[in-house]
Amino acid sequence: MSYKIVVDSCCDLPSEYRKDPRFQIIPLILQIDDHTIIDDETFDQADYLAKVAASENCARTACPSPELYMKSFVSDAEDIYVVTLSSKLSGSYNSALLGKELYLEEYGHKNIHIVDSLSACCGEAQIALKAMELADSGMSFDQVVESLEKYRDEMLTYFVLDSLETLRKNGRLTGVKALVATTLNIKPVCCGIKGEIAQKSQGIGIRKALIKMTELVAGEILNPEEKTLMITHVNCYERAAVVKDLLLKKIPFRKALIVDAAGVATTYAGDGGIVVTC
Repeated sequence: MSYKIVVDSCCDLPSEYRKDPRFQIIPLILQIDDHTIIDDETFDQADYLAKVAASENCARTACPSPELYMKSFVSDAEDIYVVTLSSKLSGSYNSALLGKELYLEEYGHKNIHIVDSLSACCGEAQIALKAMELADSGMSFDQVVESLEKYRDEMLTYFVLDSLETLRKNGRLTGVKALVATTLNIKPVCCGIKGEIAQKSQGIGIRKALIKMTELVAGEILNPEEKTLMITHVNCYERAAVVKDLLLKKIPFRKALIVDAAGVATTYAGDGGIVVTC
C-alpha cells in the first residue's frame, strides 16, 4: 500500500527527510511586529531571532488552514498519516480534522488518520518517523494507526528553556501553576503531560536544570533499547550535544539524533532552548 505522511511545520524532521517525497510539511505562519514569515524551507533562524530580540512585542504563530490540509490529502497515496502539534497548544490538529472532512465530502473515502502528537517539534518527528517505519514494515493501515497511538502515549517530552515568556504571553502555560523567579536564575524543567505543559523540577542555572532533566528522563524511560532519543535545539548545538552525551551515559538508546528547530519551535522554545523526546 502506498502511503504519505503529512506534518505541520513544528515537526523538526531530520534534514534528510525534509525533501523525502513520502513527507509533506504544512507551514504555520510566524508573526513578529509587521513581519509575516512562512515557516517553510525559506525560514532563516538567525534573521528571525534577531527580529525577535529587537522587538518589544511577543512573537506569535497561526496554524494552517483546513484547506491546506485538504489539498495535501489529494494524492495517489492510499494511506495518509497526519501528525500535528499538541491540540492543547495549537489549532493545527483541529484544522487537520476539518481538512479531512472537506476532503471526504469532495473526493470520497480515503484512509486518513490524524495523530494529535500531544507534543511538539522533535516529538512530532518521532511519531512521523515511526509512521514511516511501521508503514514500511508492511502493516495494514489499521495496524499502523493502533501502533502509532500506543507509541505516542508512551513517549516522553521534556524541555528546558532560557525563558518561558513567549509561552506564557501566548497562553501556552495553563498547566504550570507558578512560574519561578527569573531574577534568581532558576530555570524550570518542564514536561508534556497529555499534551499540556507542566513544571516537573527546576535548577539554578541552565546547566543544573539540564542535568536535572536528564535524571528525570532516566528515571521514567521504559525499554530504551527500542527507542530513539531526539533533541531539538534553538541555536545551541553544543548545549544539545552535552545533553545527548549525558543521556547516553545513563540510558542505552537504540539511536540518538540532534535536530535544528524550525520556525514554530524557535518561536516558543526561544534562543538556547532544548527539547528532549524519547
